[in-house]
Amino acid sequence: MYQAYKYRIYPTLEQQLALAKSFGFCRWFWNYSLSLCHETYKDTGKSLSRAAIQKMLPTLKKEHEWLRTDTYSQYLQVVALNLSTAYKNFFERRAKLPKFKSKKGRQSISYSQNVIFKDDYIKLPKIGLVYCRLHRNFVGEIKTLTISKNRDGKYFASVLVDNGKDISQKLTVGKVIEIDLGITHFCLTSEGYKYVNPKHIAKHAINLKRKQQKLARKQKGSNNRNKARIKVAKVQGKIVRYRDDFLHKLSCKIVNENHRGAVPKNVSATCITVENLVVKNMVKNHNLAKEISDCGWGMFTTMLSYKADRVGKIYIEVDRFFPSCKTCNVCLNQVGSLPLDVRKWTCENCQTTHDHDINAAINVKNVGEAFPKGSFADIGVRN
Repeated sequence: MYQAYKYRIYPTLEQQLALAKSFGFCRWFWNYSLSLCHETYKDTGKSLSRAAIQKMLPTLKKEHEWLRTDTYSQYLQVVALNLSTAYKNFFERRAKLPKFKSKKGRQSISYSQNVIFKDDYIKLPKIGLVYCRLHRNFVGEIKTLTISKNRDGKYFASVLVDNGKDISQKLTVGKVIEIDLGITHFCLTSEGYKYVNPKHIAKHAINLKRKQQKLARKQKGSNNRNKARIKVAKVQGKIVRYRDDFLHKLSCKIVNENHRGAVPKNVSATCITVENLVVKNMVKNHNLAKEISDCGWGMFTTMLSYKADRVGKIYIEVDRFFPSCKTCNVCLNQVGSLPLDVRKWTCENCQTTHDHDINAAINVKNVGEAFPKGSFADIGVRN
């Protein structure tokens, strides 16, 4: 099973200059290859493959001496792999069309081999020993190492390793936990726990506004504007770190509840059910776009999914078209329409009065309990 670890690194000034050159080489080769892919597609109706992009490197090294003497060939090979993967994701409708890279955005290079960890240092080809803050150890074979620089000037190393473990076996459903995502409360569980939305952007709104106003007053292309841009990036980076920390801790808490190691044979596993939300459609509501984006629901569900797989729990996404709010959890009768401002309603069939959120939570929980029966065609479930 693959697992990623991210560490903060502190390169020296000389190493920062060497990394800046490496970032520039990879960025140049990406933009050159992407431009050539666009031209090829216009002329022939087909794009370039990964092998065709990699075959251009010997010719380019003859034309540009700096590409032959100052670069490390492995991370240029990874650029071709990443570009072909980006096009594959685009054609399979998992991502947008690849874009040209700018030196003002996030910079990164990837190594596929010849990377060595020595105590608190990472030995990189043509860079040397770079100090790394190893706050936790990892076990497994290193697949790739990505060195990145954020917009606020911080450097990180992301290590992808194969730990040799298989995903824990998931057998039958035992305890079911339903999670209902929201804005006022970030999430509500079927066990009665409510987690308040931290609203990270609102906490730093005043500071961010001041920094952005100062940036807007600077002359474009000046050094002062670049300094102001970095200050804005630092505030935005702090918001991102606070959000990631909150989501990681909450997802770990939910997944690790009542968990004691891997699931043994013939023992029921905990099932986590979440409603599948299409955030990109929800943010079209301009009144709630900022609040919805600040929550990070998509990232949270992704964390729940891979962390549940890691410990052998079952993760289920209930389709967004499943009428969890409009269905009576007692007699399964559905009402024709139910506006969002109606928080309580009475079933016409069994005369049961329901709370909007509690009724939805019970229905989603019932979907999780029905998981072993395998009859998902009528309710829409994704595993």
